Amino acid sequence: MTTKEILQYVKNHESGKVKIAYTDIDGILRGKYISAKKFLGIAEKTTSFCDVIFGWDAGDVAYDNGAYTGWHTGYPDAPARIDLATFRKIPWENDLPFFLGELIDATGGPALVCPRQLLKKVSGDAQQLGYTPYAAQEFEWYNFSETPQSAADKQFQQLTPLTPGMFGYSVLRSTLKNDFFAALFEQLKKFDIPIEGIHTETGPGTYEAAIEYSDLVTAADRATLFKTAVKEIAYKHGVMATFMAKIHESLPGCGGHVHQSLWDASSKKNVFYDEKDKQKMSATLKQYIAGQLHCLPFILPLFAPTINSYKRLVEGAWAPTTLTWGIDNRTVALRVLPQSHAACRLETRVIGADVNPFLAMAAAVASGLYGIRHKLKLQQPAQKGNGYLETSYGVLPRTLEQATAAMKASPIARELFGEGFTNHFTATREWEWKQHLKTVTDWELKRYFEII
Repeated sequence: MTTKEILQYVKNHESGKVKIAYTDIDGILRGKYISAKKFLGIAEKTTSFCDVIFGWDAGDVAYDNGAYTGWHTGYPDAPARIDLATFRKIPWENDLPFFLGELIDATGGPALVCPRQLLKKVSGDAQQLGYTPYAAQEFEWYNFSETPQSAADKQFQQLTPLTPGMFGYSVLRSTLKNDFFAALFEQLKKFDIPIEGIHTETGPGTYEAAIEYSDLVTAADRATLFKTAVKEIAYKHGVMATFMAKIHESLPGCGGHVHQSLWDASSKKNVFYDEKDKQKMSATLKQYIAGQLHCLPFILPLFAPTINSYKRLVEGAWAPTTLTWGIDNRTVALRVLPQSHAACRLETRVIGADVNPFLAMAAAVASGLYGIRHKLKLQQPAQKGNGYLETSYGVLPRTLEQATAAMKASPIARELFGEGFTNHFTATREWEWKQHLKTVTDWELKRYFEII
């Protein structure tokens, strides 16, 4: 639709309102409804949004170590703008018009803390090198026959899964709750999040969906909106969906793998594919992989941003623990899929479902471009067997504290993402770790209450 047609749709919609949202540092959509009249007055101008969304954590507790905003600034409104290209109709809200926005600075330039702006920067870096990056994210998540109130009343323990048992790729289980299953596929498509496929994963009430690939920013828009859309559609069916990386030590974790490729901006050819190479991998792809492997220990919090993320990154749980790569190998950090010119791509498997897609994609592509810019050699051979056993090239940090300390101390993150963003992001992860240290867990009570 043209800008004129979009604005006309907003003007004519019977609800008289519009839904807008911005993505915070954790990938959570923060937004509100505004009147159509208000929207039409700001649609092609600068607007504003409270900068507290970058001054508090996922639980709305204000950081005590932030520089961008805080009690010292008074939490003012930050300049912002609506991106009309993100226009969508929400099918489960009577086709209500919806838009994403992004924060800007006082001069109209990108705000240093805005995840969507960071991804635009990385996409621009790729374009300067002559590449157009494409990406897609796939998600695994658990579904429960609960409401927010019932889950809270149960203190998030002994929740009832949507379906019982470990039943991956199950035709039976997708039939059992087919109204919800079908609604996801159909309503996500109407919401401009086209799904390549959806199936049950191994785990009680677990689904997996793959989103169609697109240009980098569109891919992140779709992935970010996917998570919230799934939760909203689930609400309509009496279901709660969670994208936590690990809900229980005895169950598989939830991945948020990102598939990516680079295409020559002039010839429109996939620069990752080389028909003449024995492995069908171009020199560019090998440099790209070398870049991700080199940078991964220093950017891991962008792929694994929560305390819970690191409960997923354990041996034998379908998530990587080592700095490895391989061809169609699901035990390594980086899985290469070089089937053809059209489909040749890299899958970054470290990424969990709990990520901010804008930051995960920015980190994946930026680190790959690092390898290309620095002409890094891929000296490590492809891992053909169990990647968990190959530790000679290094292992991933084990905790958010370790990963954040490595990111904060390394110049790599600052080269890739800038000083301002890196300082802000690592401060938020340090805060997250400190909050975790205060909490007495069920594990501690069970282990120590009686015996110690």
